[in-house]
Amino acid sequence: MVEGVGRGEGSGTLTLAGLPIGNSGDAPPRLLRALETARVIAAEDTRRLRQFASRAGVRLGGDEGARVVSYYDANESRRTDDLMTDLRGGTDVLVVTDAGMPGVSDPGYRLTAACAEEGILVTSIPGPSAVTTALVVSGLPTDRFCFEGFPPRKGLAGYLEELAAERRTMVFFESPHRIAATLEAMARAFGADRRAAVCRELTKTYEQVRRGGLGELAEWAAEGVRGEISVVVEGARSRPEQVGSADLVAAVAALEDEGVRRKEAIGRVAKESGVPKRRVYDLVHGVTEVD
Repeated sequence: MVEGVGRGEGSGTLTLAGLPIGNSGDAPPRLLRALETARVIAAEDTRRLRQFASRAGVRLGGDEGARVVSYYDANESRRTDDLMTDLRGGTDVLVVTDAGMPGVSDPGYRLTAACAEEGILVTSIPGPSAVTTALVVSGLPTDRFCFEGFPPRKGLAGYLEELAAERRTMVFFESPHRIAATLEAMARAFGADRRAAVCRELTKTYEQVRRGGLGELAEWAAEGVRGEISVVVEGARSRPEQVGSADLVAAVAALEDEGVRRKEAIGRVAKESGVPKRRVYDLVHGVTEVD
């Protein structure tokens, strides 16, 4: 059997369905039909799903009704086992999250991986995504991009330093109470002038896209930002490989001659060249051989 093509004999089908990220009018007809005909629906928040169905004029499971179960971070592992039992027994399962596609910073990956391992058919009903929606309205390059999800709470500075030389446009999610601090950290790691866009409440009544340098955006966010937030950041403009090792060491030495402390000089050279700070540090201290 070719991987990803066949299905286990007598097993059900797992369908991952994307729900609108804000405007319920974005729901495609195929999604509405799937909700009306589903026998088992696993939802990140069952209450929100029922509210969405009510707004859309849909009866979950139709006249017979669907078995709706919760499927969120805290119970994902246990619930995956239960849903796999349904699928093995021939029952189709529909998975939805609060907004966007299951598995993208939301539950869904574990169940999909389990199905792939056992040859159970997995399909999808595509829907709106905050990732691509934020990307296309940001005004930043869209030809190459990467999705980084929610930045880590611990080790944020080191995490961002590793991304400083990333050439692709980067898309992040962030919570309202952390957005200001995250933008400040990004300004330090990527440079205050690095272009970015903060997209909030996409497709909703109070949709807003704020564009500018990371430093400017951090100052704006310090006043308070509400709603669902996506951040799009321009990739590094200079290729690290175009900057010679000897040039990097010389640039640090020049700053030191001007009275700049070595640690600060390394940080400034790394930021200006788009080279990870760790590499510049290693070159200056002889850990890595200079070209």
